Amino acid sequence: MSDQTYQASTSTLGWRMFSWAVTILMFVFLLNNFLTYWFNWPGATSIASDGGALAWLQVVFYGLGAGGAIWYVRNSPQLPLRADARRFYALTAYLIRWAFFSVLLVGLADAFISFLRVEGLLESVVGGSLTAELGRPVFRGMWVHVPLLMISFVIAAFTRTLGFTWLALLVVIAELMIVFTRFIFSYEQAYMGDLVRFWYAALFLFASAYTLIEEGHVRVDVLYAGFSDKAKGVVNHIGSILLGMSLCVVVLWFGMEGKASVINSPLLNFEVSQSGFGMYVKYMMAGFLAVFAVTMMVQFAGYLLDAVADQRNEPGKRTVADAGGH
Repeated sequence: MSDQTYQASTSTLGWRMFSWAVTILMFVFLLNNFLTYWFNWPGATSIASDGGALAWLQVVFYGLGAGGAIWYVRNSPQLPLRADARRFYALTAYLIRWAFFSVLLVGLADAFISFLRVEGLLESVVGGSLTAELGRPVFRGMWVHVPLLMISFVIAAFTRTLGFTWLALLVVIAELMIVFTRFIFSYEQAYMGDLVRFWYAALFLFASAYTLIEEGHVRVDVLYAGFSDKAKGVVNHIGSILLGMSLCVVVLWFGMEGKASVINSPLLNFEVSQSGFGMYVKYMMAGFLAVFAVTMMVQFAGYLLDAVADQRNEPGKRTVADAGGH
């Protein structure tokens, strides 16, 4: 093996390790965040103040994550950059499918419960005791929303639609229902507006990674269109790290740095709006920010590998038609 070939091979392994390490460590961060703020583990940073065995275990999780990335790449040295990038795209697509079915099922179920509750029909359907429990945000979140989120994980594994065309249609239908019921029947309730906002927020935050998969983002750089493939690879390579991944790190770090942070606080308290008998999904809308950052980080990890492959003029360049196949 020549020095040139060896250097190219080493560089390939290095970039693959970097992308997988960033992705896996992000998921470890989410796991540790969950253990710290939901189960009162001390947190990895508490090792400096004698956090005990659990704190060291959380540090070990990071070590295992980094080691797992290295082990995976070392055991698949023959895998080209573009093939590994497609694995990131597939993971992003799965997460987005899960997010779509989650907001679909939770939105419909919570809106139906809110409708029955505001019309005084819920007690006749489920009884007085369960009606009172469903009026508590924590109970509805744990026993209605969480099971639906788990079901969505399964559905996402058996379908290939990303669903955002349908989600956009659902937003329009939900808004039309408000218009019709308000101006024809003089009827409007808080849950109807909550449903529109719930789906609308999901559409924009989840569809960012979806649009990146489809190569649908509009570039405002007038110079980029005239660049060679190699120059485009350099721009995308640098941009993925400095602008893309760094943005996701900022959102996750500052959004989940403590119990009072903008993402953790609503999730921990199952925060709801104060609009009477509206939907109990406000806390999930805060979680949309985390879903946005996670899906974008995974997508940028794959995008980075494709960009490095473009710099090297490697075969198999991904086209818009290829992107539409995910």
